[in-house]
Amino acid sequence: MTSSSPIRAIVTGHNRGLGAALAEQLLARNVAVLGLSRSRHADLHTRFPALLEEIELELGDPAQVAQWAASDALRAFTSGAQTVLLINNAGTMQPVGPVETQNPAEIATAISLNVAAPLMLSSALAAASVDATDRRIVHISSGAGRNAYPGWSVYCATKAALDHHARAVALDANRALRICSLAPGVIDTNMQAQIRGSDKDRFPMRERFEELKQNGQLATPEACATQLLDYAFSDAFGTTPVADIREVGKPA
Repeated sequence: MTSSSPIRAIVTGHNRGLGAALAEQLLARNVAVLGLSRSRHADLHTRFPALLEEIELELGDPAQVAQWAASDALRAFTSGAQTVLLINNAGTMQPVGPVETQNPAEIATAISLNVAAPLMLSSALAAASVDATDRRIVHISSGAGRNAYPGWSVYCATKAALDHHARAVALDANRALRICSLAPGVIDTNMQAQIRGSDKDRFPMRERFEELKQNGQLATPEACATQLLDYAFSDAFGTTPVADIREVGKPA
């Protein structure tokens, strides 16, 4: 793919939900996008053939991620860009339930997808895009990383890991790299449908999320993506390594 766009963005999990909304809005802003997901988006490439590159990658497999990150793909994609944005969006909330019910294989997959992949891609991007004068990394975090919920011990732990990673990277004081672990609020996606479909014995707080849906309190992926991108490209981005879009994304 060739593009003269001075801004390049990498979005993981770009094939659905918030990731799809982020990719679509970046493309609409004339930003070249590299989408990393286990499958391609249904129609974005047809609509934006000159701006979208897609890589089918199993982000829950650290060996695959490491092999791809070691290739020249990131350097080639970011070459010539002034601003490079990485949005680590892909993730899973499984396994859900008390610790004694959790499947060890699902725990390993969650840690690989939710933690290992974002950290590996962040490192790879920082190394590959040295010519860019403005490099920005967004970890899609969650309130679950800052507050413990019954049944979500693995999900809470993985999101807390992203928060602390951002805090530590910010201490590296690389002036050409900004990072923020950003909670996007409660969004009406497939993940929310999974939450509402959870067994109450495994996730006692299910009714709270059912009420959010019934009362129209879930943000749309499109509205959240707009807020998130406006903040990610703002001068304020990176001033705090852990944030909530519902606070930093408020109109001035």
